Amino acid sequence: MSLKLETIAFDADDTLWQNEQFFQLTQERFATLLADHAPRDHLEARLLAAERRNLGHYGFGIKAFMLSMIETAIEVTEEKVPASVISEIIAAGQEMLSHPIELLPDARETVAALTDSYHILLITKGDLLDQERKLAQSGLGDLFDGVEIVSDKTAGVYAEIFRRHGTAPERAMMVGNSIKSDVIPAIEAGGWGVHVPHDLTWVFEHAEPPVHHPRFCKIASLGGLPEVVARVA
Repeated sequence: MSLKLETIAFDADDTLWQNEQFFQLTQERFATLLADHAPRDHLEARLLAAERRNLGHYGFGIKAFMLSMIETAIEVTEEKVPASVISEIIAAGQEMLSHPIELLPDARETVAALTDSYHILLITKGDLLDQERKLAQSGLGDLFDGVEIVSDKTAGVYAEIFRRHGTAPERAMMVGNSIKSDVIPAIEAGGWGVHVPHDLTWVFEHAEPPVHHPRFCKIASLGGLPEVVARVA
């Protein structure tokens, strides 16, 4: 017998508002700054390796990205990177940290449509100050019954969050653009995972979708979520 759905949780970046596009624009700027020192493909590979290497040290977010860019700039220039380039990298990161929020289509309408019937959570990972800033600027804060900013998203993290908010994982649904972070671990915790693809997804968030799992759903946009919720509930 199916359990009644009680809680719906949303990812933030690239689910409710734009995020990855600003990383890619900054990476283009970074490539231009280092064009005299490394070919674009080589530079991108070195930056990706630095990001992967630094995840355990810095976690996710813009500040971690800035540090990985600086580290890469030092590496590819054999420690000869001009101070002006480091300054430009820092300025680019600061611009990212102050960029206005751009809500994705149907974000507010979809979350608002579910607030009367379900316990609504925001579960996002990344830098605490930056995520708090984006939530405050989004105008969506009043729609959530709880906000969780975590260092990573695992099955254990989801199970603990759902239980802390008074919901068994089997009665919860996680909605997001990342198969790796939003869908698979939520399903492993016992809940539903709803994939809302975004045109731009960070390479570290790529994973094979669990297409044959009974608690997996995919929708083209957030506007399709109420129909999915109605079927599940």
